[in-house]
Amino acid sequence: MHLTTGTRKGAIRQVSRSEPAPDEASQPELDDYTSRVLDVAESIPPGRVMSYGDIAEYLGEGGPRQVGRVMSLWGGGVPWWRVVHSDGRFLAGHEREAVRRYHSEGTPLRLDADGRPSKLNMRLARWSSPVVPSTAESGPVPDRTERRITPS
Repeated sequence: MHLTTGTRKGAIRQVSRSEPAPDEASQPELDDYTSRVLDVAESIPPGRVMSYGDIAEYLGEGGPRQVGRVMSLWGGGVPWWRVVHSDGRFLAGHEREAVRRYHSEGTPLRLDADGRPSKLNMRLARWSSPVVPSTAESGPVPDRTERRITPS
């Protein structure tokens, strides 16, 4: 069984029931990286997704595992179902809730032979243009099209 707690508006950390429930004042402040990951997750519009790697690439720091760690500890207060595996697989243990939210938001899904959702359609669902407050204040959004390879 897990309890949740947090110090950032909307940020929730899962705490095992065997641990004493920390009070609000004893919670550590979120570091800059964690805040930026959560800001990007909050900026993803309904019906769209970004992979863990997309977020790390956009931030120019960390990698998919670091983003996944932030989301596992603090992501309960943001639209966690919009931060996904790069291949569109559903988050293990959260499939039903995620699919329910994908249906309500109109997120493009791939269906199996039985017509049930099997994973996200990343080609249609991926969002690559986040504009979050910290980025908007510090300058223009990086142009992600620069990574395209052109034939020589």
